[in-house]
Amino acid sequence: MKRYLLRHPGVARLGVILLMLIGWEIAARWFIDPMFISPPSRVLMALGSVFATPNVPAALRLTFFELAVAFALAVIIGVVLGLAVGLSKFGNKTFMPIVLLLYGIPQITILPIFILYFGIGPAAKIAFGVTHGMFPIIMAVVAGVQNIKPILLTSARSMGASNWQILRHVVYPNMIPSLFSGMRLGMTGVLLGVLLAELYVSTGGIGYFTSMFTQNFDPTKLLGLVGILAAMAIALNELVRRGETHFARWRD
Repeated sequence: MKRYLLRHPGVARLGVILLMLIGWEIAARWFIDPMFISPPSRVLMALGSVFATPNVPAALRLTFFELAVAFALAVIIGVVLGLAVGLSKFGNKTFMPIVLLLYGIPQITILPIFILYFGIGPAAKIAFGVTHGMFPIIMAVVAGVQNIKPILLTSARSMGASNWQILRHVVYPNMIPSLFSGMRLGMTGVLLGVLLAELYVSTGGIGYFTSMFTQNFDPTKLLGLVGILAAMAIALNELVRRGETHFARWRD
């Protein structure tokens, strides 16, 4: 029983996390200037003061709203464009190089354009997050569609299946693994885009308070805010994982 527990992946993950936290605690208390980093025990105790900071709860709600909307739009746009490019040989040869070109552009360099068009409100952060998240989803959907065996499409057409039936019963099941892999990458991109926009052009949201705590040399609150942000990202990732388990249950 003990040997089984030691070899269990969950126990191994917990052990790695505990070792990292212990190493962080030791380094922060005895080897690193507390002006730059705080030990995890102090960060945990300071979470109450983080939430008590004026406007921080509202900033958390705003950032979560921006993340949710940007991620939903990135998934919709990514799936639609991915199917349009992946299901057509002409579309793939014509538009896939353009998608790769746009994806290769450092997004931060065009942030001023988003501010010019959308202002400094939530719309700019959402739009900037969408541009970070939709490209991984597009490429994942294209890869998933192109991995479908041609015999499956030919067989479906020969049996009189309509385009919608082919999409629903052939294309959709086969692209599910790639789609959710792209969604995980897209979610990370959306998070990055929203926070970058908040760091540079916002007076609210987690990004703004992250910048403020940094400038005030308050590593305890800064790391507490980062921990809250990490918990938010983990919750969204778990939501995507559960979605994959539900929609891909046929594989079991």
